Amino acid sequence: MTARATKAAEPQQLVLALPHRQAQEAEDFLVSRSNTAAVDLVDSWPGWPLHAATVVGPAGAGKSHLANVWRARSHASVVAARTLDETAVAAFEQQRTLVVEDIDRGIGSEQVLFHLLNLAREKSGSLLMTSRIAPGEMTIALPDLRSRLRAIPPVLIEPPDEALIRSVLVKLFSDRQLAVEPHVVSYLSLHMDRSMDAATRVVAVCDRLSLAMQRKVTRAVAAAALAAEREDAEDGGGEG
Repeated sequence: MTARATKAAEPQQLVLALPHRQAQEAEDFLVSRSNTAAVDLVDSWPGWPLHAATVVGPAGAGKSHLANVWRARSHASVVAARTLDETAVAAFEQQRTLVVEDIDRGIGSEQVLFHLLNLAREKSGSLLMTSRIAPGEMTIALPDLRSRLRAIPPVLIEPPDEALIRSVLVKLFSDRQLAVEPHVVSYLSLHMDRSMDAATRVVAVCDRLSLAMQRKVTRAVAAAALAAEREDAEDGGGEG
């Protein structure tokens, strides 16, 4: 299990206010109340109470990131649910672990997924699925699969809270080597849409405006970035 650590604060510098876990073959994953249950699920493997789990959360919440952490630990293969076919059974047989991504976006073969769930139980394997909506809200044609998926309690990633958004903004600015004052991050976190996708877009616009204006990211630049990002979303450029 990877230890969670808190980065030490330095005067007048932005720091990550949340614990983070080093994801194998992925960036740091910030931990907050909104995603603790999903992080605990990954960290508790292989001691899961069931042989299958479903992580449910909105787009950009970190489902694939956490699935990748678990993949690296369990040596699982990864398959998109919409492409699911018999080859996934062979992949599962190799390690008795498998990640099935985005089951809400279509399942290539419902019969194969039902078979995989049975195999995981019969062979003491583990199946990790991700979805933007709970399986109980999905339209599943195969009655046995529908019943089986609904019997697996979903592990939720909630929309990010303010603490997580602030830390994500700090990390995104740091990745771009932008020096930003704490009050600017606070302003953005209070006025932007509270989602990971929105944070990524706003920081990108701040970077672009900062370069164009040849000045650091101030509150005025942040306000302009928010206005530009909202205008882009209204024009259809943003994600829903």
